[in-house]
Amino acid sequence: MLFQERKQAVICVVTLLLMSGFVVLRYLPLRKRIKIVKQTKAAELLAVSKGQTQSRQLPVLRQQSHDLAEAIGDYEARIPQQRQLGLFLREITDLMNENNLREQVIEPGEQTKTEKLNCIPVKMQCKGNLAELFQFFKRLQKLDRLIRIEQVKLTNDTGFTGEATMETMAVIYYGARLTEG
Repeated sequence: MLFQERKQAVICVVTLLLMSGFVVLRYLPLRKRIKIVKQTKAAELLAVSKGQTQSRQLPVLRQQSHDLAEAIGDYEARIPQQRQLGLFLREITDLMNENNLREQVIEPGEQTKTEKLNCIPVKMQCKGNLAELFQFFKRLQKLDRLIRIEQVKLTNDTGFTGEATMETMAVIYYGARLTEG
């Protein structure tokens, strides 16, 4: 019987050693690898999800890019390489006349020169009703030359006749390589 008990004890010890060896040498490393694979899979799924979300935004970004390109597409074309101040002043006078604006004053200021771009401030003043003044600004915006309006002052007529006096400070630009014209 002692032999039988010893035999069972040896079998139990061997079984425990085999099971411990299996757990330590096989199960725990596999479990660790499974955990790493699950984390990698989760990270990849997150990356795919992020990519899908961004790809849905791509048409919106393309449209924004197209709109921006359309808005600034002719930016450089609207900055002449020559000063052309006389031509610009003539265009402004014609616009004011077309819109029945009276008491016109157009005074160019002293030009500012930089390395790539030169600018000339222009003071414009005239009288007319609001519809005529706004029409003037709409047409001014459509000129081929880039114009930045820095200040607009509208003063109502003291007699309340519907007339307003408009005083505007604008800046026009031309390229730095100047050939007077």
